[in-house]
Amino acid sequence: MPELSFGEKLILARKQLNLYQYQMAEKLGVHPNSIWKYEQGEGKPQASVVRIFDIFCQQNNIRFEEYEIHNNPKGVPMKLVLAEKVSPATLAVLAEEPDWQILTHDQVAALPGGLAAALVDADALVVRSAVQVDDALLEHAPRLRVIGRAGVGVDNIDTDAATRRGIVVMNTPGANAVAVAELTLGLMIALARKLAVANASTHAGKWDKKSLQGVELRGKTLGILGLGRIGLEVAKRARGFGMELLGHDPFVSPAVAREAGIKLVSTEELFAAADYLTLHVGLTPQTQGIVNAHTIATMKKGVRILNCARGELIEQDALVAALASGHVGGAALDVFPSEPLKDSPYFNLPNVLLTPHIAGSTDEAQEAIGIQLARQVREYLKLGVVQNAVNVTSLTHEEYVLLAPFIDLAGRLGSFLSQAAPRSIESIHLTYSGSLAEGKTELLRNAAIAGLLAGSDNVNRINAYTVAQERGIRLHEEKEPSARGGAADVLTIAIHDGSGSSQATGTVLHGEQPRLLALDAIDIESPLEGTLLVCRNLDVPGVIGNIGTVLGQQGVNIANFALGRERRREATAENPMKALSVVQVDEPVNPNVLDALATVKALLEARLVRLA
Repeated sequence: MPELSFGEKLILARKQLNLYQYQMAEKLGVHPNSIWKYEQGEGKPQASVVRIFDIFCQQNNIRFEEYEIHNNPKGVPMKLVLAEKVSPATLAVLAEEPDWQILTHDQVAALPGGLAAALVDADALVVRSAVQVDDALLEHAPRLRVIGRAGVGVDNIDTDAATRRGIVVMNTPGANAVAVAELTLGLMIALARKLAVANASTHAGKWDKKSLQGVELRGKTLGILGLGRIGLEVAKRARGFGMELLGHDPFVSPAVAREAGIKLVSTEELFAAADYLTLHVGLTPQTQGIVNAHTIATMKKGVRILNCARGELIEQDALVAALASGHVGGAALDVFPSEPLKDSPYFNLPNVLLTPHIAGSTDEAQEAIGIQLARQVREYLKLGVVQNAVNVTSLTHEEYVLLAPFIDLAGRLGSFLSQAAPRSIESIHLTYSGSLAEGKTELLRNAAIAGLLAGSDNVNRINAYTVAQERGIRLHEEKEPSARGGAADVLTIAIHDGSGSSQATGTVLHGEQPRLLALDAIDIESPLEGTLLVCRNLDVPGVIGNIGTVLGQQGVNIANFALGRERRREATAENPMKALSVVQVDEPVNPNVLDALATVKALLEARLVRLA
């Protein structure tokens, strides 16, 4: 068997002992991010870390020769589990990563333990609508990082359970927009021209042209509730029929609506004016049951209603009554609150067209969905780019490139603060300054919390906010358009408990260098990486020299020595002037160094901080 890399040995050791990355980090005295990087083949561990790991393996009887592993110079390959059938084009996108292990639907089905067995060491899971991804299944997936849903609805995925475990859940909205829009127009024509009745009548041998006289779409008013990609595709096609277009969507600008030929109106105006009403909104507390007895009563007599979005948007009993009375002239439904549809009152109504949730079911749409999902999963696993996630803020690639250094800063700053000024965290206060205040801050928030809580739980940037809530930690966020301290973009993290507070401020220099700017109101500039000694002392002569002497005696080489002091004020015996130093050193520091520093006169405290 080829020689294993350090990262490969880490993975195998964790598997044998059933350890999470943060637990292995504690064993080796490094940051959890370092474990992740080593396992990805990024970064070379220091010799002292390798020695500690070797001793750890001997003590725990770890045997690597009994295990085989893919010989990949970047570490163990990513493993993707395709729990349901996907298109050949989807597989082709994933196959562009030759070192990734891809388990197809047929291979999963052939495993003795099925899907649960396949997920034991999987990084990604791809499903459609049949597989139920619940908490019990996720118990078998300790390494899982992302669940990709080939489609829009995520009802078959326990997103709360995934979030608690730090797993991103992605879907693919918009990839089937053309398919859904075309079916919507097809159903509209079928209602206008009574095609279902005409087809059944002709198949029965009748030639009843008189009772099958329909109406034209030309000149009719189409009300579109929801102007996302599907709603706009519907509008584009409806214009070709010469229809008047009204729309409602609070998140669409007037300019976009004007370009699509849509007049923006309120929901009340939309319901009152529409000859045809088509629904293209997501399910929220505000939209659930939006078509009900009250809103139907405000609509024109004979209105036709189409729903290819979510079944819960319509109160079934109200629509059934309106169809039976003739107030609603017809309805075309592709989605239902409970699927598959059984013993439905719709079955007895001749003015209803029913289809079995097929709006997105075209060859082209399924291929587009698969390709889009494959690219999303690949970009997340390789680059950390989050797109179309339902449980965390999504970023475009361009947004990610701009924000990524600050996400890294937030994690480092949180970890630094938790180690340099440890205290029981009752509340967290985050302040975003400069352009950070104008952008998406959820990932910054999550990274800061993950840094603060690292080492005490299996916390990452996906589940950090949920973990904080579960622990009863209060969170406050503040945005300041103007940055502090002359830096363009600044992040400040403050933590509070019953006895006081601590805070750290940082920024990113030259687009990639995380820097500490202040700690507990003392201005100081220091790198936020590697091994740091944070020393607090009385502001008196000789302390800096004594710190350097002790480190030299202990064989510790200083890479950077940053200094800061309190702003000048009147000092008293009870409250003397204080200063701060952050010393970056080349090698990991053993406890003897801290013991030696404790002998330095006027040094109040020395703490060790380890950052990736």
